[in-house]
Amino acid sequence: MRIVGGKFKGLHLATPADQSTRPTSDRVREAVFNILVHGIAGLKLEGTRVLDLFAGTGALGFEALSRGARYCQFVDENTEARGLIRTNADKFGVIGQCKIWRRDATDLGPCAPLPKFDLIFADPPYGKGLGEKALVSLVQGEWINAGGIVVLEEIEKADISEVAGLTLIDARSYGETKVRFYRFGSPPV
Repeated sequence: MRIVGGKFKGLHLATPADQSTRPTSDRVREAVFNILVHGIAGLKLEGTRVLDLFAGTGALGFEALSRGARYCQFVDENTEARGLIRTNADKFGVIGQCKIWRRDATDLGPCAPLPKFDLIFADPPYGKGLGEKALVSLVQGEWINAGGIVVLEEIEKADISEVAGLTLIDARSYGETKVRFYRFGSPPV
C-alpha cells in the first residue's frame, strides 16, 4: 500500500501483519480523491480539517494530508491500528498535523469545543451496520461544517438508511466495495 497522490506520492504505508484491518486499496483511494477534487464535490483540500473514522492504517487521512489538508484527526479503537497510524505519521513527518484518538466512531459524543471538520472518512468493518451508526453520531454530535463532505466506504450490499442532515450526492461501486458521498447541510455563503 502506498500514497497515490500529493507530496507523499509513492511512499509506502505501514500495514498490519494480519487481516484484522482492511485498508482501502490504492485504486479505490485514487478514485475517491478524483471524485472529491474533480467530480461532484469540487473540494479544495488545501487547508481542510479531516476526520478519519475507523482509520486502520490511516491511509485515507494521510492521502488527504499528502494532498494539502491542514489537519487530520484519526479515530480507531484498535491498539495495533493506532500504532500503525503513529508509525505512518512519523514516517511522513506530520505528527504536528494530526491527532490519534481511541474512541468508538459510532458514539463520538459532541464535537465542541473542537472545531468542526470539512471532510470526513468512515471506513468501518464491512457488513456490521457501523457505518450508518457513525453517520448518525457525526450529525448528532455536530462534527461537520455546513457544506462538509462525508465519504462512507461499505460493502456493496449494505443497506444504508437516510440520515437527517446528510444528502447522498454520489455513490460508486468497486467490486464488493461501495463508496457513498454525502454533503452536510448547505455550504456557507
